[in-house]
Amino acid sequence: MDPFLLEALLNGVLLGGVFALPALGLNLVFGVVDVVWLCYAELVMIGMYAVWFLYTQAGWPLALACAACLPIVAGLGLALHWLVVRPLLTAPPINQVLATGGVLFVLQGAATLVFKTDFRSLGVDMPPMELGDVFISGTKLIAFCAALVGAACLWAFLKFTYVGTAIRAIARDREVMPLMGVDPKRIYLIASGVGGTLAGLAACLLVVQLDVHPFVGLSFGPITFMICVMGGLGNMLGGFIAAFMMGLIISIGGFYGSTELSYVIAFGFFILMMFIRPQGLFAR
Repeated sequence: MDPFLLEALLNGVLLGGVFALPALGLNLVFGVVDVVWLCYAELVMIGMYAVWFLYTQAGWPLALACAACLPIVAGLGLALHWLVVRPLLTAPPINQVLATGGVLFVLQGAATLVFKTDFRSLGVDMPPMELGDVFISGTKLIAFCAALVGAACLWAFLKFTYVGTAIRAIARDREVMPLMGVDPKRIYLIASGVGGTLAGLAACLLVVQLDVHPFVGLSFGPITFMICVMGGLGNMLGGFIAAFMMGLIISIGGFYGSTELSYVIAFGFFILMMFIRPQGLFAR
């Protein structure tokens, strides 16, 4: 195999692993709360700014800055649910979409007001790993491994804890679970906090790969939503698989054409799949 093609395939897998993390968080929130957070990518953007500020301006070690990012973005997720989503749980879906879309513009405007529109970088880069004729970005590899660890921790939380079991159960049948002694409001709040934590972890993985600016969410936000819809909204495993599919499509498209063409191919594939399986490839 052409070593450059093999390198593109490996980069696609690494990219899919990073895409999977925000997709899992968004799917978790939708599956439990049944509200799509249009501003989810902007929560990641705020987390990226938090890591950048703590590392470059406050002088914190990178690991400590990333650790502090998780509760910051988790707190934003809780505040978003309590102040915006909770009052609209019984409202029509269009009201919920418009409200979270409004939060998107508020966060973008606040970031522009505080940090301007300058592109900011951590300046951290790992040396590439060499496997024969193939070179793998050390930064992407570490981010991929961290994303897999985060996904595994989420799976263990949902599988082996009482709260995780309640989250899975209320996502399956939200009308019956209150009769079984589960408080839906409490579970909604916990799910929003976990979704915010995953957004914070995604911010830690993306801030070492992308420059931070108020509109950085446009770089991965649309792809995240496409992954969730293509995998089946609320379907965690489907979103995980779809993330790797999208990562491979973008990476291989970029190998044979350009970065812009790869995203055109990804969006075209998504539209085609919506004609074939409008409920998602892995919807149950």
